[in-house]
Amino acid sequence: MWNRFSKQKKNSIIQLMAGIIIIVAVNIISSFLFTRIDLTSENRYSLSDATKQMLDDVDDIVFFKVYLEGDFPAGFKKLKRETREMLDEFRAYNKNIQYEFINPADAGTQEERNRVYRELMRKGLNPTELRVSEKEGASQKIIFPGMIVTYLDREVSAHLLVSQKGQPPEQALNKSVQNLEYNIGNAIQKLISGEKKRVAFITSNGELPENRTVDIENALKEYYTVERIRIDGKLHSLTERKEIDSVDFIVQPKYDVIIFAKPDSAINDKDKFIVDQYLMHGGKIVWFVDPVHASMDSLRSKARTIGLARDLGLRNMFFNYGFRVNTNLVMDLNSSAIPIITGNVGGEPQYEYLPWLYFPVLVPESDHPIVATLNNVRTEFVSSIDTIRTPLIKKTALLTTSPYSKTINAPAPISLETARDKPNPDDYKGPAQTVGLLLEGKFRSFYDNRVPPSIIDSKMIDFKNYSEETQMVVFSDGDIIKNQLHYSRGFPLPLGYDQFTRQTYGNKDLILNTINYLTNDQGILSARAKDFKIRLMDQTKIEDNRILIQIINTLVPVLLVILIGLVQAHLRKKRYTIK
Repeated sequence: MWNRFSKQKKNSIIQLMAGIIIIVAVNIISSFLFTRIDLTSENRYSLSDATKQMLDDVDDIVFFKVYLEGDFPAGFKKLKRETREMLDEFRAYNKNIQYEFINPADAGTQEERNRVYRELMRKGLNPTELRVSEKEGASQKIIFPGMIVTYLDREVSAHLLVSQKGQPPEQALNKSVQNLEYNIGNAIQKLISGEKKRVAFITSNGELPENRTVDIENALKEYYTVERIRIDGKLHSLTERKEIDSVDFIVQPKYDVIIFAKPDSAINDKDKFIVDQYLMHGGKIVWFVDPVHASMDSLRSKARTIGLARDLGLRNMFFNYGFRVNTNLVMDLNSSAIPIITGNVGGEPQYEYLPWLYFPVLVPESDHPIVATLNNVRTEFVSSIDTIRTPLIKKTALLTTSPYSKTINAPAPISLETARDKPNPDDYKGPAQTVGLLLEGKFRSFYDNRVPPSIIDSKMIDFKNYSEETQMVVFSDGDIIKNQLHYSRGFPLPLGYDQFTRQTYGNKDLILNTINYLTNDQGILSARAKDFKIRLMDQTKIEDNRILIQIINTLVPVLLVILIGLVQAHLRKKRYTIK
């Protein structure tokens, strides 16, 4: 009997030692062979390949000061936890990633806290005021949901809370968590990258004024050098001539991307020639064009107007590149609302928000990185785009209207009565119309074999008949890039925010994604394109079943532990009982 007990003890010791040896061996092997397993359906904790490649270039300490420490509501605690886990994921791929969570409210006296707050604001972090429930009652707290990132002698700030006007808190939280890899990776990219790429807004032909593009320009300035320029027939306004020696020279784009934001007058031949050769030398172009002149301003004094074709002098040039922007307007049952006067009470007009079929809301359905996971896009008086068969050019439809749409050719009658009258679905049977198009490949010059002598000596700019591999994007609505102005005070509002319906659309992300793609910032784009859902609890069910949930959460774990203990005791007794 004693021998049997001694043998069981010896086996137990052997099993314990074997377990310890296995654990130590696994840790030693794992220090040399790195792997991680992400079991989430949306690969939440897996970095994109572009992000991993970027981390390979980090050769010194990148230190994150994250200002998400403190007593926060549940939503911000979740954001804090997800941020820490994402930073751990970055650090798993590069040990140079280090971080610290800081509570700026721990600065001591109120004067010291104010000094810290001012310093954070000076560095670019915006404060957020929270209402926090405590035992003594509700209180207001100032937090800075962002981070200061340093690398060598460089420093950048980045916000972690992605909130937009008209966006519910749950959606803002989802977007903030979804953008963590992008925000963290983008901060690192800013620090380790060299000179910023250059983006130019063309202003030669009545394009949108600065107060109408100020929001997107400010957003682009975080990543690029942004300028507003006029072409005005200047030979090297878009390209630069670099001497190789006393005889030879090369011509290259001065800007990585140029943007035409809703020109309202025809572009002359000399400027078109300069733009064409900018494209031939590898430049990228984004067009926001309105082929039909239609404006809500015309409907303020009268209920009817006419949408007239607008000659921008680009039709033949676009056709040569492989597409046609039609002189029509698309009406879509899936549209945004506008305020319409429906009555008068006490001398005051009464407004009602009614769907305006001339303002289609575009639901991105393509899986292309520019529009993948993008929110709905708001348009105003949009036209359709047709593609032309052209060799060497790949065409991708980025945005389309819904199948419940129709087109009307210019001159197109526009009446506010269409908002008051219920549309007949039989009149809107599609098909869906393309309104955003990406073209990639080698373009043939519009001036191939026909350079007008009156324009220029083509030798001066190294005339090319065919382009290098390059890209172009066209949107058949100039208002996609236009931010609204406050209706009474006139200051610019965020791009994509509709002050009348108080909804925020995805227009800004669309532009940022487009420029990121054209400038080959694939790391930024792939991180932003990641999508996963936050599994939010049903608050109604929680309130209706509060007592049951509390009982289950309190008693079930205790009963489970007791049950496991009883089973273990029974098995132990059965095993060691002397027969």
